[in-house]
Amino acid sequence: MPPRLIPLFSIIPLFLSLFCPSFAIRSFPMMTDFIDESNVIFYNNFTEAPVYRNGHECPVSAKNDAGSPACASFLVHVAMTLDAEYLRGSIAAVHSVLMHTSCPENIYFHFVASGSGKPTVAELTRVVESTFPSLAFKVYPFDEKLVTNLISSSIRKALDNPLNYARSYLADILDQCVDRVIYLDSDIVVVDDIRKLWSISLTGSRVIGAPEYCHVNFTKYFSDEFWFDSKLSKVFDGRRRPCYFNTGVMVMDLGKWRVGNYGAKIEEWMEVQKERRIYELGSLPPFLLVFGGDVEPIRHRWNQHGLGGHNVLSSCRSLHPGPVSLLHWSGKGKPWRRLDEGNPCPVDRLWAPYDLYRPFSQHQEQR
Repeated sequence: MPPRLIPLFSIIPLFLSLFCPSFAIRSFPMMTDFIDESNVIFYNNFTEAPVYRNGHECPVSAKNDAGSPACASFLVHVAMTLDAEYLRGSIAAVHSVLMHTSCPENIYFHFVASGSGKPTVAELTRVVESTFPSLAFKVYPFDEKLVTNLISSSIRKALDNPLNYARSYLADILDQCVDRVIYLDSDIVVVDDIRKLWSISLTGSRVIGAPEYCHVNFTKYFSDEFWFDSKLSKVFDGRRRPCYFNTGVMVMDLGKWRVGNYGAKIEEWMEVQKERRIYELGSLPPFLLVFGGDVEPIRHRWNQHGLGGHNVLSSCRSLHPGPVSLLHWSGKGKPWRRLDEGNPCPVDRLWAPYDLYRPFSQHQEQR
C-alpha cells in the first residue's frame, strides 16, 4: 500500500505555530481535527450559535435541587447520537431545537458517541462546547461491543452502525434520575417548540410514544419466513392492530423501560435475526416487534419523515399534507450532502438555515 500523503494545509499551521503561536490559534484546524470521510469535515469549522435565553414563563430550578445537573425536575431531556458521518446533521438539529423553543436553557441534551472510535468523546465534547457555549449537555461513551455480535447486515450499510442501536440502551446509559427522554435522529430539524412533544402523556403501560402510520403495509417489514412461522408471528397476538412507526422520533419512559427490561427483549429479537434472517432494516424491526400495537400515537406533524428518499436511492420527496413540527430526512439522501453537491431537493433548503458548518475556505474569508 503506498504511503498516505499529508495535505499541505495540515502542515502549514505547525510552522506558523512555531514562529507566531497567536496566528495559528483557531486560524487553522489541527491535524487531529481531520475526519477522513467521504466528506472532509473539520471539527473546528462550526460557527458559534447565537445565545438563546429563556422566556419569562419558563420554570426555574428549585434551590434544593441536588445531585447531577441532569436531575433537575424542570428539564426537558433530549437524546441523540454523535459521530463523524452525521455530526453536521446533529449540530443543525440541536440548533433547530434551541431556536424554536421558548425555554432553551431548560433543554438538556444527552449525546451518545462511540467509546472507542474517532472522533473521541472528548473531541466531540469540545465541538459541542465551542458551538453552543451555554448548552446544558453531556456526552456518554457507548460500548459498541454490546451490539457488535448482534448486528446483522441490512439493506443499507449506514444502518449497520452500532450507534443506531444505542437508543435501545438509553435507560442504562443515561443518569438513572432521567426517567423520560425524547430520542431524535441526527437528520432532523425541529420547527416547533419541543416542549409540546415533551408534554405528551404515555398512558397506561405504554413505554414509548411516536407517530404511527397504519396505512403502511406492516407485513413488508418482516420476511415471509417470519409470517409463516406461527411461533414468531404470534408476538402480535393480543395487541391492537400493529402499525409502522419510525424510531427516529420517540418519547420514551425510561422508568417503565427499566422495570420491563425492554432492552433485553430487543436483544432477544436480534438473536433470532442472526439465526433466521427475519427482517432487512437494522434497528427498526426489533422495536416494531416489541412495541408494535402498543405505542402512544403522536400527531404526524412531529415526524415528517422520508425526506431523504428510500434506502437505496437519494430521491426527492415532497412534504406530506398538513402542519409540520419536525422534518426528518430518513432514507439515503441527507440534505447537507445534496446541498454540497449543488443538487439539492426543494425540501433540503428548509434544513439549510440551521446549518452551522462552514468549510475551511469560508473560515479563512471570515478572518
